[in-house]
Amino acid sequence: MPDFTLDQRLQDDSFSVGPLGLCQLLLMNDKRWPWLILVPQRADISEIHDLAPLDQAMLSFETAMVAKAMKSATGCEKINSGALGNIVRQLHIHIIARNCGDAGWPGPVWGHGTREPYEKDEADKLIRILRARLAA
Repeated sequence: MPDFTLDQRLQDDSFSVGPLGLCQLLLMNDKRWPWLILVPQRADISEIHDLAPLDQAMLSFETAMVAKAMKSATGCEKINSGALGNIVRQLHIHIIARNCGDAGWPGPVWGHGTREPYEKDEADKLIRILRARLAA
């Protein structure tokens, strides 16, 4: 994807999990919720409907695949997913593991409390587990 560049804010706030077919997969650096971000590797795209039809299908497939891996890896009760893009315009999809009683439950994670960064070894462990689930 020669013209694609990851938004600096996404890069600064996350760890790389790795590339998928269409998307880069990131782990948000906030341990209050296991939180993944899919970023389609297409330049100058801010909305799902701006993607080519085949890319839309691939994004749907990768979103479901990542959500399933997240649920399996965390044992969470609920997966929240969404594409807001109000601050970071580059198209990205949030996949967040939620449990009854977690910080902010049952409300949204956005704007709730203060971020709690991972220790490097904590992030690395979750990334290894997610990669294994995605490879299965």
